[in-house]
Amino acid sequence: MSLLIKASASGRQIVEVTPASAGWKHVGFRALRMLPDEEELFSTDARECCIVVLAGEVDVSLGAHRYRALGSRMSVFDPVSPYAVYVPPGKGVSIRAITNVELGLCFAPALGRHAPRVIEPMSMQRSVRGQGSNARHVCDILPESDVAERLLVVEVITPAGHASSYPPHKHDTAEPGETQLEETYYHRLNPPQGFAFQRVYTDDRSLDEAMAVEDHDVVTVPRGYHPCVAPHGYDLYYLNTMAGPRREWAFRNDPRHEWILQASA
Repeated sequence: MSLLIKASASGRQIVEVTPASAGWKHVGFRALRMLPDEEELFSTDARECCIVVLAGEVDVSLGAHRYRALGSRMSVFDPVSPYAVYVPPGKGVSIRAITNVELGLCFAPALGRHAPRVIEPMSMQRSVRGQGSNARHVCDILPESDVAERLLVVEVITPAGHASSYPPHKHDTAEPGETQLEETYYHRLNPPQGFAFQRVYTDDRSLDEAMAVEDHDVVTVPRGYHPCVAPHGYDLYYLNTMAGPRREWAFRNDPRHEWILQASA
């Protein structure tokens, strides 16, 4: 089974990953496109959900909780953080599009320990990781320092010609200094006719898949290292959804490539 999930070119649902389709236990992800006045209805059931307003503006209703006119940008490549909504299990959700909208819906199993809330753009930490052609721009949407049961959500813009998730790192064991996290990468390209590359591989190469990703594609990362490269001329955006047995992002770099960090220090 390929780790690359190709996007639908038309229709509301762009792409979907479920634990059953990915062959894992925790992460679910959907990306949607909506036109003005369209409505999306779903239940979180036994999952928590982070609704990320990737582009456009929406109203979100969770029973008595109503959040109006949520949206901060018209493109994921705009240099501002998105609005997001945290939704606990057992909630009926209504999302109504005010403008043309792109949504990311991130799911993980949960018990219902936290209340619903809006995550404001101004509360999200923005940073630059790496140097030179390894620099990329990070926005922490739902980091481990924020309240959730399992979900971790982050978005990254990798400038054209740069590498990202690099040096290659992994988070697939419960050994000291590392946590076991499943992960999805929802990719966008600017301009949209572009492509980028992602490789997912393990130390023993029992998993080793190199993929050309196009606009709106998803890559699933069940285990292993997972670097990305954006070719010249095309900026790469991705939204990461992570979840696992323990809600902490602790990773191990591929030791064969850690010299890159020392060389750029």
